[in-house]
Amino acid sequence: MATERVEAVVLDIGGVLEVNDDALFPPEIPDVGLLQGDALRGKVSPEQVRTAWQHGLGLDDAGVDDLLARFWRWYVGELDVGMAQWFAALRGRGYRTGILSNSGPGAREAERHHGFEDMADVLVYSHEVGMAKPDREVFDHTACELGVDPGRIVFLDDWEGAVEGARSAGWRAVLHEETARSIRDIESLLAGGAR
Repeated sequence: MATERVEAVVLDIGGVLEVNDDALFPPEIPDVGLLQGDALRGKVSPEQVRTAWQHGLGLDDAGVDDLLARFWRWYVGELDVGMAQWFAALRGRGYRTGILSNSGPGAREAERHHGFEDMADVLVYSHEVGMAKPDREVFDHTACELGVDPGRIVFLDDWEGAVEGARSAGWRAVLHEETARSIRDIESLLAGGAR
């Protein structure tokens, strides 16, 4: 059976397009009774997060402001310039491009300086659409937004759960571990390889 030609490439943000330094803020974000799934699906506001962290951790205004500032410095990380340049160039080669990120309220605004809106045809933040990886519905939503059949999409994420979720939705997917290798793996798929 012939492999369908790839028409779209979709990337995750954190750990793929961004390099995050866990020394700035450990990824085990204080839950303090605030369900992470609610934040990922847009069911809480930035103000509710701030209040929950402040009260749950017993912080004064300055303390919670410092915590939030450290969180956002960690969250947006540094742009992986090599990955971003390669990804942005795909549009000029005739591919549709998308970004699919599990996110919380405020993520789009905090990451705007990275220019994701300029490098992708479709930008899906989970908190804005009320769906999150690895659930099939967010992959189906993204494919619909791209206007591309699932079997013609390649996805890159650093979380195995999201990679498996994409494959379950009919996408081809690559687990990201290192930039040059991920680019080679996706280029192989663009050239006709199956995965």
